[in-house]
Amino acid sequence: MTVGVPAEKVDAAVENKLREAQKNVRLDGFRPGKVPMREVKRRFGAAVRNEVLADVMRESFLEAVEQEKLQPAGMPGFEATKNEAGKDLEFVATFEVFPEVELASFDSIEVEKPVAEVTDADVDQMIETLREQRAEYQEVDRAAENGDRVNIDFKGLKDGEAFEGGSAEGQNLELGSGQMIPGFEDGIVGMKAGDEKDIDVTFPEDYQSEELQGQAVVFQIKVHKVEAKQLPEVDGEFMQAFGVDDGDMDKFKAEVRKNMERELSNAVSGKVKEQVMDGLAGQHEFDLPEPLIKQEVDRMRQQMAQQFGGGQQFDASMLPDELFKEQAERSVRLGLVMRAILDKHELQADPERVKTRVEEIASQYEQPEEVVNFVYSNPQQLQQIEGAVLEDQVVDMVLESAKVEEKSQSYQEAVQRNQQG
Repeated sequence: MTVGVPAEKVDAAVENKLREAQKNVRLDGFRPGKVPMREVKRRFGAAVRNEVLADVMRESFLEAVEQEKLQPAGMPGFEATKNEAGKDLEFVATFEVFPEVELASFDSIEVEKPVAEVTDADVDQMIETLREQRAEYQEVDRAAENGDRVNIDFKGLKDGEAFEGGSAEGQNLELGSGQMIPGFEDGIVGMKAGDEKDIDVTFPEDYQSEELQGQAVVFQIKVHKVEAKQLPEVDGEFMQAFGVDDGDMDKFKAEVRKNMERELSNAVSGKVKEQVMDGLAGQHEFDLPEPLIKQEVDRMRQQMAQQFGGGQQFDASMLPDELFKEQAERSVRLGLVMRAILDKHELQADPERVKTRVEEIASQYEQPEEVVNFVYSNPQQLQQIEGAVLEDQVVDMVLESAKVEEKSQSYQEAVQRNQQG
């Protein structure tokens, strides 16, 4: 876009800036604020004009795109094509615009919706899982069995030589956990504290270290301690940890069931939403503005750097663009499609659904009312929740037209599928 700016607007702004500079300029031979204007112009005129041009071009560009009803995507590049004092300024702004998104019909989107319920057996299994999570270990004087925890030293040898990453001292290992390569944990079963033994194992063909893929090695094992797992009783103290203070088993099971039903609902919603988003992304093909892709790549890179860094400094520039580009393009495409849907249907976040979502989040804290008040008094937090609710409203709208097939599943299948998706 070529933009013209009257000479008087630019020259007046330059003159004002020079007068401001004159008040603060200090030069040998002149008192502060008394440097002649011709000297100020000679020394600083070019730099001041360039500074003014940057501001004028930015302001004029914003006025022009508003007048032409354009939607720039990202920051423009400016190049002054006519730039002389006393003459009209002319510059070219190069920029990308948001694409026109022509919405497709939603009736070609196919969704498989899991249908499941929480059974009594599922509740009992979950209680066992909770017991496992709170298990303690007690030292025993017997041979190690699957499910026991052993404390061991081990040293791996390949062709009689120790290899990198193949040794440790005083490491705890739960037998049967599958934490180590096949054959390692099985070889320790039957050993007692004080026992030493060599175990022959072969690394898997797809092992992460290429040098060890498919290689036969020997591990020298020394067992220091064998501990048996002790599961807690489901008593009043155990139930109290889950908010049931009176030790009533029926209440406890009802609380566990309620949490499982919430998890199941979230899992099903998440799986359905993912399929809807895949459908929307696949339906709409249009050119994506590069600045938006770059912004999304940068956001994803910073997010991963924070995860990798674990609170320490991590150089985000080590992560190449290619690592994020495909996901970033999908995210930008979906963002533009969602924006088009919201605009076309004039959707606003439903206040009741927002209130329900806020209360659901708050219910997981000890002082729910404080959390609710905090969210509603914090515009940024509230905006995030409104955005999530708007996404749900779009999903509901798409589902009204999409081909939805229900598929019966167990609780475990429904939750697992969502985790894998």
